Amino acid sequence: MLVIHPDECIDCGVCEPECPPEAILPDSEPAAEKWLEINREMAEIWPNIVQRSDPMPNAETAKEETGKFEKHFSRNPGQGN
Repeated sequence: MLVIHPDECIDCGVCEPECPPEAILPDSEPAAEKWLEINREMAEIWPNIVQRSDPMPNAETAKEETGKFEKHFSRNPGQGN
């Protein structure tokens, strides 16, 4: 999971086509409020990504999985790069 700090986002839309699972919502959508808060909080404590990496090996099969956030979310950051 990647997060974008909503206070730093300039709404340019560049990230949307780069997100294969289409997980980026406009902040005007009703479902976005929960994600805005999660993004704001995690962007403050997770490290910035400075280098592109390959998708996770199971990314394509996990695309359609439901309940991923509840099953897999952790406040602990990944290894980073």
